[in-house]
Amino acid sequence: MADDPFALFDAWFAEARERELNDPEAMALATSTPDGRPSARMVLLKGYGPRGFDFYTNLDSRKGNELEANPNAAICLHWKSLRKQVRAEGRIERVSDGEADAYFATRARDSRLGAWASEQSRPLDRRETFEERFAEVKARFDGQDVPRPPRWSGFRLVPHAIEFWADRQFRLHERRLFTRAGEGWTEGLLYP
Repeated sequence: MADDPFALFDAWFAEARERELNDPEAMALATSTPDGRPSARMVLLKGYGPRGFDFYTNLDSRKGNELEANPNAAICLHWKSLRKQVRAEGRIERVSDGEADAYFATRARDSRLGAWASEQSRPLDRRETFEERFAEVKARFDGQDVPRPPRWSGFRLVPHAIEFWADRQFRLHERRLFTRAGEGWTEGLLYP
């Protein structure tokens, strides 16, 4: 047994970065409306540590609106080639503007431009409309830095539970559950 789930996550994530064929940072994010209607989608893990798991989005997207209205969520990273997954559940908090600015600056220029052009999750009449908006934004920022849009930022899932699942023969899987206990963690096992 261990006492730090983030140390274990660090080891598993390092293995995934080395051996997972596609997008080891891809994770399912589950949110829900205030009245409990669930929604899930894939996002990219962009940071993690003792404070939680970070990802970024348009704050006016469906997930952004749901997280603002109901700051409880769950994530799941599944590494098929490793036959492992990590699930976490917890409360959502916004990352600081400095953190959001720093991450946004690392994105490819076209990704930064796309964040300005997209009204994420809003209805789109035709693909050409988005392509026209992208071209307009590209011209607007020609020869200049592309700053972070005001309604684009990040969230951090601050977990109260983290489960590590490892595949075992005959579906006799291993499940290790870390539960927050004050400033630390307790660990136990779950039946598969």
